[in-house]
Amino acid sequence: MEAILILGFVTLQRLGELVLSNRNTARLKASGAREVGREHYAYMVALHALWLAGLWWLAPGRPVSLLLLVVYALLQVLRVWVIGSLGRRWTTRIIVLPDAPLVQRGPYRFFSHPNYVVVAGEIAVLPLMFGLIWFAVLFSALNAVILYVRIRTENAALGIGGGREVQA
Repeated sequence: MEAILILGFVTLQRLGELVLSNRNTARLKASGAREVGREHYAYMVALHALWLAGLWWLAPGRPVSLLLLVVYALLQVLRVWVIGSLGRRWTTRIIVLPDAPLVQRGPYRFFSHPNYVVVAGEIAVLPLMFGLIWFAVLFSALNAVILYVRIRTENAALGIGGGREVQA
């Protein structure tokens, strides 16, 4: 039952984030922003959908590690901080708003791409919470490939070599 509640929360959270992302993307594009990296976006969405679907298939009925539940909750605090710091510029796509300064508040003051740190943590921690070690390793490796492509694309679009991101 705990697994179902946790997965229900994560699913609703992801759906809500897609709504927010789509709203912000439309607003940014209406302001003259352009999207970059469309060719890899579908793969990223598919990876996340398979990850969540796999958890729904494998996790129900499994015991939950309370320690890893706390770690996951801390990742959610960081996620909210990231989204709040980017505000209307947060989106799941790479959207470049010409002449806009890079965001340098919140976690962006301390390191580049904090959203990707959160996502990488979630992809590992949630399956580990249910004792699904092989699942965490597999999806962490697949996510690393996607993030390699995504971060390079994002940095190139922003004209930086490892700087801070404009969107998540």
